[in-house]
Amino acid sequence: MKELTVSGHRVQSIDVLRGLVMVIMALDHVRDFFYKADLSKAADAALDPTNMQTTYPALFFTRWITHFCAPIFVFLAGTSVYLMCQRKSKKEVSLFLIKRGFWLVFVEVVIVTFSWTFNPFFNVFILQVIWAIGISMILLGFLVLLPYRVIFALGLLIVAGHNVMDYPTVSSGLKGTMVSDLLYFSNFSAYQLWQGQFFLIVYAFLPWTGVMLLGYCFGKLFQSGVDPVWRKKMLLGIGTGLILLFIILRSTNIYGDPVPWSTQPRGALYTFLSFLNLNKYPPSLLFLCMTIGPGILFLAFIEKVQNVFTKIMNVYGRVPMLYYILHFYLIHIICVIVFYAQGFGTKDIVPTGGLPFFFKPNGLGFGLLGVYAIWLLVVVLLYPICKKYDRYKTAHAKEKWWLSYI
Repeated sequence: MKELTVSGHRVQSIDVLRGLVMVIMALDHVRDFFYKADLSKAADAALDPTNMQTTYPALFFTRWITHFCAPIFVFLAGTSVYLMCQRKSKKEVSLFLIKRGFWLVFVEVVIVTFSWTFNPFFNVFILQVIWAIGISMILLGFLVLLPYRVIFALGLLIVAGHNVMDYPTVSSGLKGTMVSDLLYFSNFSAYQLWQGQFFLIVYAFLPWTGVMLLGYCFGKLFQSGVDPVWRKKMLLGIGTGLILLFIILRSTNIYGDPVPWSTQPRGALYTFLSFLNLNKYPPSLLFLCMTIGPGILFLAFIEKVQNVFTKIMNVYGRVPMLYYILHFYLIHIICVIVFYAQGFGTKDIVPTGGLPFFFKPNGLGFGLLGVYAIWLLVVVLLYPICKKYDRYKTAHAKEKWWLSYI
C-alpha cells in the first residue's frame, strides 16, 4: 500500500492545492487593478462584480472562482501547523506560531499595504487576509497547547455558529465599535488612527481563526501512518458532506449566510448566480462549505497524481509567502507601465476621492480578456523565481532560521 507522497516534511497534495489557489488568487488581484467595465454592461460591475443587477456571467465567475482561495489557504495553514506538531514539541510550535503571527501582521501592515497602494505616506493601512492569518496564528499558538478535542470543538463552534450574529436581535448591541469590527462585523470599515492616517478592516479575524482551527484538526488525516485508502474515503465523505450541507442550507434561506438568494428578473442563470453569491466579509458558514468542500475533494483525487500540472502547482505551493508578496508588486508595477502607456500623466498619479491607490485613475485598464492576459503573464513571470527560491529554501532551511518566515 503506497504511503502519502511527501518531500521532506511536506505533503505534495497539500502543496499542489495551495499552489493552485495561489495562482487563482492572482486573477482576482489583477482584476482589481485592471478591469475596466464595458459601459454597455454597467460600469458599476467593475466595483462589484457579483452584483446581480450589473454583473454578467463571465465577470461573475471570474470573481467567484477566486472565492476558493482565502478559505482553502487559511484552512491548509492550520493543517500545516498540525503536521509541524508531529516533528516538534507543542511548546516549540506555540512559540513559532506566536512569533510568525506577529511577523505576518507586520508584513500585512507595511509590505503588503504598500504593494497595494504604492503610497509612500501610508495614509491607509489595509488589514486583509495576511493580517487575519497572523492574528489566527497568534491565537493558535496558545490554543495548540490544549487537547485536540477542545481545539476541534472551538473551531466548529466558531465556523458553524458565528452566523447567529447575522440576526439583529443578537447583534444590535454589539456592532459599531472598532473591536467588534476587528472580531467580526467589519465590511471594509475604516478607522482613523490620527490626522490623515487611517486603517481599513477588510478581514475580521474571528471566523478565519475558526477556519484555521478546523484546518489544524483536519491535519490528523495526513499524519504519518494513516491508511491512504481510509484517508481517501474520509476526504470524499467530508468534502461531499460540506457541499451537500451548502446546497441544503442555502436552499432553505434560513441560516448560514446573511444575504438570501432570490429569483432574478434577468432569468434562470442569474437566479443560479444568486444562489452561489455568498458573503465573504466575514466568510459565512455556507461560503466556507462551498469553497472548502471542493478543496477537500480535490485533495482526495490529487494525492497520487504526478504530472506536469502537479509539478508546476507544487512549486507555487511550496513558497506561498514569497509568491504572495511578489505577485502584488509585479501587478502594481505592470499597472504603472499601463498607466503611462494609456496616456496618463503625473497629475493622475495621486488618486482622487480619498482612494489610497496610486497610479490607478478612473479609466485605466482593459476588458476581461486583457485581465486574463495580464494574469497569465504574472503567473508565468513568477514561476522561475518561485522555483529558484524553493531550491534555495530546501537546501538551506536548517541553517538559515529566517527562511521559515518567508
